[in-house]
Amino acid sequence: MRIPRICPTLTCGRRVCRRLLMAFTGLLAAQVAHAVACTTQSQMTPSQRDSLSTTARTIASYVQRGDAQDIRAMAAPSVAANPNGVSVSVEHLQPLVQSATITVEELYLLDAADSAPGAPRTDFYCGSPVVVVTLNGLTPGIYALAIVHASGVPRPQQLALILSQTADQRWTLAGLINKPMTEAGHDGLWYWTSARRYAQSKSTWDSWFYYRIAAELLDPLDSLSSPNLEKLRHEADQIQPTDLPGTAPMTFYAQGMLFTVTAIDTSTALGGLDLDVHYTPDATQSAQLQNPVLSRKQVLVLMAKLLEMHPELRGAFHGIWVHADHGANSLFALELPMEQITSENSAPGMAATAR
Repeated sequence: MRIPRICPTLTCGRRVCRRLLMAFTGLLAAQVAHAVACTTQSQMTPSQRDSLSTTARTIASYVQRGDAQDIRAMAAPSVAANPNGVSVSVEHLQPLVQSATITVEELYLLDAADSAPGAPRTDFYCGSPVVVVTLNGLTPGIYALAIVHASGVPRPQQLALILSQTADQRWTLAGLINKPMTEAGHDGLWYWTSARRYAQSKSTWDSWFYYRIAAELLDPLDSLSSPNLEKLRHEADQIQPTDLPGTAPMTFYAQGMLFTVTAIDTSTALGGLDLDVHYTPDATQSAQLQNPVLSRKQVLVLMAKLLEMHPELRGAFHGIWVHADHGANSLFALELPMEQITSENSAPGMAATAR
């Protein structure tokens, strides 16, 4: 089940492994968008479809063999002018997709030849049911979006390629965004289905985080909009918890200590899906974090209290990562699987770091 989309996504702040080489991107503006033309894959002529598909496969093959030089050679001037950005993207992607099977999933031909110069936002309305592709800061011209899947590998990826047509009708690479297709071994549809199940059982935190992961995995560009993705986002909005840290931190007492939690997210840094928690220790807590025994006890108290407040988290996550932060620095970090999180301070951690 494919769910393409381009529009604002859930504000979730997840640290997703991706690289962005966009000549045109900027923040979505509130101004009225300029209407332009979009041709879907099924509406294209065979020559249009073959030309775009061949270009997308060629770029993907360069990524697979780590050939940043060839990618720069077929890139738009604004992308080619940033060789370091191209190299970083290729170095990141190449080991992930080197032996992958490449499939061109979707193609959109985007005609902005008559758009207003300097428009901050351009919306392309594609097909029926309508998929909306939103790009920012476009100059008048002909563009295309190719969505490519690199599958059959441990960490399958999806690539969104923004292409720009030159005056002599060659396609050049104007932007490349990659996202994982799975998280902790499951795809976006699995997370969506699981989020609904958690919502039905009133496991609000579980449902909310799973909806966010589903939205991230199912939107290859963070600026696609479709009826299915709008439905997903609406469901997520209905379940959004009110007690998570956001503009204000989350505070609570545990064993006489006041904890100030600044962020709660998810992480797959160790393979499984963990809850990722950041807190700011006070002066007393910071002093304790210099002692390995006391620092471990402090973090375990925080973990246990979170599970006391939300016991449903035990079934939805592999474990909890906790980071004690001092400004931009991490004073201490500990990850524990759920079965090891108890009130005892002697449970062994899978990973712990002190700085």
